[in-house]
Amino acid sequence: MPQASPRGTYLQVSEALRQQIEADDTGALPSEAALMNAHGVSRNTVRRALKALEAEGMVQSAPGIGWRVVRGGDRRSLAERMTDLIAEDSLSVGDAYPSEAKLCERFGASRTAVRRVLAQMEGNGLLATVHGKGRTVRALPTSTVRP
Repeated sequence: MPQASPRGTYLQVSEALRQQIEADDTGALPSEAALMNAHGVSRNTVRRALKALEAEGMVQSAPGIGWRVVRGGDRRSLAERMTDLIAEDSLSVGDAYPSEAKLCERFGASRTAVRRVLAQMEGNGLLATVHGKGRTVRALPTSTVRP
């Protein structure tokens, strides 16, 4: 990156990768080392950019292979899909929310990405953690509340 960004360098890298993904149909991403060289940033910056794209459902990590583009399917972000799960599963206030393991399996996401979204949902007041019981629905998303 030619200059420091007040927005966050990893966001600039993720935006550049997003454009590259949308313009290219191969489904392959360069290695992290190649991305570091191409953007002139550290490995940590590249990984943050890739994690941001993973949370959006654009890429996924394949152990031993690297990162690959997710084609087709549900293009909503992980946060949107996890929030919409409340309505899709007809959960009410006080109902148990699925465990981290079940969410990872259902959405094909890493535990880190799932935990990040769960923390965001708790911060937004949608979920509450009850010791010994896991997470429960604290409030319904505004899009699922019907007058």
